Amino acid sequence: MNDAPDRLLPLDDWHVARGARMVPFAGYRMPIQYEGIIAEHRWTRASAGLFDVSHMGQLIVTGAEAEKSLEKLLPADLFILKEGRLRYSLLLAPDGGIIDDLMVTRRGGHFYVVVNGATKEGDIADLTERLPRGVVIDHMKEQALLALQGPKAVDVLSRLAPGVEDLGFMTGGAFPLAGANVWISRSGYTGEDGFEISLPGARAAEVAELIAAQPEVRPIGLGARDSLRLEAGLPLYGHDLDLGTTPVEADLGFAISKRRRADGGFAGWERIIAEIERGPLRRRVGLAVEGRQPVREGAIMVDAEGNEVGKVTSGGFSPCLEAPIAMAYVPAASAEEGREITLAQRGRLFPAKVVKMPFVPHRYYRKGAA
Repeated sequence: MNDAPDRLLPLDDWHVARGARMVPFAGYRMPIQYEGIIAEHRWTRASAGLFDVSHMGQLIVTGAEAEKSLEKLLPADLFILKEGRLRYSLLLAPDGGIIDDLMVTRRGGHFYVVVNGATKEGDIADLTERLPRGVVIDHMKEQALLALQGPKAVDVLSRLAPGVEDLGFMTGGAFPLAGANVWISRSGYTGEDGFEISLPGARAAEVAELIAAQPEVRPIGLGARDSLRLEAGLPLYGHDLDLGTTPVEADLGFAISKRRRADGGFAGWERIIAEIERGPLRRRVGLAVEGRQPVREGAIMVDAEGNEVGKVTSGGFSPCLEAPIAMAYVPAASAEEGREITLAQRGRLFPAKVVKMPFVPHRYYRKGAA
């Protein structure tokens, strides 16, 4: 049994002062909600929500062989990644299983990598073991990470850090904000336009206070972050992704670049390319569930004889659709859109249908888009 106390975020006192309900998550004490999950969810979709995601791991990977060495572990095409550009990618095991999903940015002479909070120690250990000695990993333990998400996020942040409005989706740059030097990327985990802000932990409360003082902004907790990402069809590591899952099964083939598919050279390439060419045995799909009762993680998909053939990995009630939705892994033959399936949870059966994800359209800002 682990009796270690939960670590505190740089903004712990700030959250408590604003009435946040604090819960353990990924080894930290974190805010799950302030005024209520549904209200916070809807506010983010309509205006701008401020999230504290300082539990995430922020890493600097540097060295002459960093690019070549990282390409052996990630399926991203880092060779063509331009300065200030981000890529969603996957840290892969030798058999093609997903160790973690992450964001990687070319930033100056190094790569800036953001990994999941619950897996960061394991990721660092894995990278340290598998990267050559000349590649250095710096865990930026003193950095905080905030996310400002929603259609009005750009209005807010452009007042406080002029120039961020010129960033396109999945690009970033250095900006002054409240007297601090920060790194801002136009990215996020809600499906909305928005930004992520890496800054010194010692300045986090000052910056958070400035942003939250803007009329369009409210602080948002983990509960709404989860329902927002579910509506956006975005997987959560440890639930929808794990070591037993490949990128093709997880419907993350877009993260494997054209050159890397052809040239290989990354962990698990043989298995992954075989699944791309022949198809996997199962796939992650979106489900629309009939009725009003949501199905939760662990609910099973059953066939006509009642045999388990699939499993729900994330599920909940969509505040925007006002209906239950879920993600599940189902046999490839049952993964086509419109397929009717049956879910079982706590002795009850729930009719559901395979639907296209995202459940709610993404609203990222892509420069040059009509």
